[in-house]
Amino acid sequence: MSLTLRTISREQHLAYIQSLPAASHMQVPAWADVKTEWRSENLGWFDDRTGELVGVGLVLYRQLPKIKRYLAYLPEGPVINWFAPNLDDWIQPMLAHLKQQGAFSVKMGPPVIIRRWNADTIKKGIQNPDVKRLRDLQADFIEPRAFEVADKLRRMGWQQGEDGGAGFGDVQPRYVFQVPLANRSLEEVHKNFNQLWRRNIKKAEKAGVEVVQGGYEDLEEWQRLYEITAVRDNFRPRPLSYFQRMWTVLNAEDPNRMRLYFARHNGVNLAAATMLIVGEHVWYSYGASDNIGREVRPSNAMQWRMLRDAYALGATVYDLRGISDSLDETDHLFGLIQFKVGTGGQAAEYLGEWDFPLNKLLHKALDIYMSRR
Repeated sequence: MSLTLRTISREQHLAYIQSLPAASHMQVPAWADVKTEWRSENLGWFDDRTGELVGVGLVLYRQLPKIKRYLAYLPEGPVINWFAPNLDDWIQPMLAHLKQQGAFSVKMGPPVIIRRWNADTIKKGIQNPDVKRLRDLQADFIEPRAFEVADKLRRMGWQQGEDGGAGFGDVQPRYVFQVPLANRSLEEVHKNFNQLWRRNIKKAEKAGVEVVQGGYEDLEEWQRLYEITAVRDNFRPRPLSYFQRMWTVLNAEDPNRMRLYFARHNGVNLAAATMLIVGEHVWYSYGASDNIGREVRPSNAMQWRMLRDAYALGATVYDLRGISDSLDETDHLFGLIQFKVGTGGQAAEYLGEWDFPLNKLLHKALDIYMSRR
């Protein structure tokens, strides 16, 4: 297949995404409006034979201080046929185009999963003192075509994130945790939760925890819980304006793109979460909880409600987003994987993020600049 790449309209881009079963929420046109500090462009690949649009990419451009050169970033994209035998014919025109646009370096995150580990496998790994990371475990599923994609990219001159696979050199998480919903009943999904999760869901029900959806006007209450979480977990919170913008622009593109949930007890909000929806893929995006009321298990109740809602929407996957690949109980991120493993889903490893230095000198300078921040 011979291909032509050109800039397309947001409408064309969105229509293509809507024709697919799913795509990353970071590749919908409105994501550019969330990331206001970047300039953006919508790219389209056309089949020369039919003139049909066969792939899209949202590119975010970040300008280098003082000079008109840009880092071009395609988060969890582009949305193309990654297993095409002629991957070169997709990637080379993109590089040429981005270079013309003044990019000195390109970063992308192929939405390709290499391995999956089932919850039971991970539990056994946690109990085994010789196992320190997910990678030390035999995967339950391996996608051989993903290794071919990685080989092709290396041959083209792409460089993989420098962390050697721990997933933290990447901007987006390399390891995520997903609950598959396709061809399963809700009863099966619930049965697959571990005992603690099932007990906690029951406990929340007994205590009268209710889970409700919120709207734009509730984002201030979301922010209150999120800032409590930030202090407790020692991270820098995003400002309220970020979530207000996210809500406004994503739901303007599709009224069901972003949702907000609260778990409350006796009229007090104890936990909150944002949910993102693109086709059959649903993400638990941001989570927050108060320091009080933990004994009534609001977070478990909220996840179960969100999962059921995702199921009702026809989702094939409920995605709990990033995890660390560490199975070491002393690791500060261990609690995250432990919580998510309780859902009985799967850990998935993506190909990670890849860089192509169009200008090696500027690319190196950026690396040094980023490492000092």
